[in-house]
Amino acid sequence: MYYVYVLYSEFKDRYYIGHTNDLKRRLVEHNKGLTSSTKAYRPWKIVYTEKFITKIEAYNREKEIKNYKSGYKFQELKKSERWQSG
Repeated sequence: MYYVYVLYSEFKDRYYIGHTNDLKRRLVEHNKGLTSSTKAYRPWKIVYTEKFITKIEAYNREKEIKNYKSGYKFQELKKSERWQSG
């Protein structure tokens, strides 16, 4: 199983979108500063996830979400049932 996830940093009011096959491990890596692109914005919390059978499906969905990260579609995603307060 693969996951697309959205992280939120209250510290910098910033979002990060990624995909993984181990959500818990990946969150720990982000919060330990092991990912250079997220290191400066710690701590992170997961606010949204989607499950996929294959890595390519998850990767394609990650790219799709990244394409509308700051726009209207991202705001709609934030209103979805799967979005957690963050």
